Amino acid sequence: MAPFKRTQCLFVFISLITLLSCKKDKNLVVVEQNDKIKLGKRIFFDKGLSNPIGQSCSSCHSPETGFSDLNHNIISEGAVDGLYGNRNAPNVSYAMFSMPLHFDYEDSTYVGGFFHDGRVNSLQEQATKPLFNPLEMNIESVSMLISKVRSADYFSLYKEVYGEITDEDKALKNIADAIAAYEQSSEVNPFTSKFDYYLKGQASLTAQELRGMKIFTDTLKGKCANCHIIEPDEETGKVLFTDFTYDNIGLPKNTNNPYYTMAPNYNPMGASYIDYGLGAFLNNSSFNGQFKVPSLRNVAISAPYFHNGVFNTLEETVRFYNSRDSLFPNPEVPANVNREELGKLKLSAQEEKDLVAFLKTLTDGYK
Repeated sequence: MAPFKRTQCLFVFISLITLLSCKKDKNLVVVEQNDKIKLGKRIFFDKGLSNPIGQSCSSCHSPETGFSDLNHNIISEGAVDGLYGNRNAPNVSYAMFSMPLHFDYEDSTYVGGFFHDGRVNSLQEQATKPLFNPLEMNIESVSMLISKVRSADYFSLYKEVYGEITDEDKALKNIADAIAAYEQSSEVNPFTSKFDYYLKGQASLTAQELRGMKIFTDTLKGKCANCHIIEPDEETGKVLFTDFTYDNIGLPKNTNNPYYTMAPNYNPMGASYIDYGLGAFLNNSSFNGQFKVPSLRNVAISAPYFHNGVFNTLEETVRFYNSRDSLFPNPEVPANVNREELGKLKLSAQEEKDLVAFLKTLTDGYK
């Protein structure tokens, strides 16, 4: 029996060493990920990256407004005074849960992607677009970006995470990777709304909020949950309040959009410009006017609403869903308008108020 016991002891010893090694490796991975998140946050809030300096990612995506425009602008102004893009800054919070753009043949619709029109397929790719957009951060080249990062006070942290910069294209990927790591952190996706605590049994909804939730989930009345899914996601177990699909909800043109006044080299069409959304990206008119269904998390603090910022309040937005076909101007893109799930819901004024009350329970930071 002695040889067997020695073998058994040796096996236990090796298993213990392996276990300790795995635990050490796991802890190392956690530390590295935390450093990457710290670096991504520093880059996200760095106003020295833009050209001219003064604008960061957070300038248009502030944590105080669910990572949307802090000043509730229709369109966020770029680093260059007087320059504007064509769309309202979307919330960054919970964007991480989107999947790459693809066509769902079962439901005959596109799903996923990033930005309002789904034109990129990852947070990393999304992070780089505003950096080099002349109407946004206006960085002229990858070399200019790398030079700014090299001179930043967080460059030592960059080197700890990614090493020395020897290739600019690889460095750009690293910068985008760090920003994406921050955008996937619990700081950006906290799930700390009253609704979340209600699901955990740690908070109670008022009678009005419960009425609003009932309308929200009623497939024949409010119909909100048809697209803004309130059931936990199959993969993540999280309630995301979006199905990541695309829809033309019949929005009217926002004549106050400053993009219409941009010089011809930025906007050749002037005031006659029409944003066709997904249809323009796909170069397929069958999808003209369709934009990605956003998550409703933090919707109460992230006005104005929709890709063109046409509505300034939740009340006005809910009224649009309820009475679009009778009270609002004609759609900017009349083709493909969803006339089955909104536009003539026949909700009472009180039911509109109840819906707004429920939507306000989706704001993070509930105490």
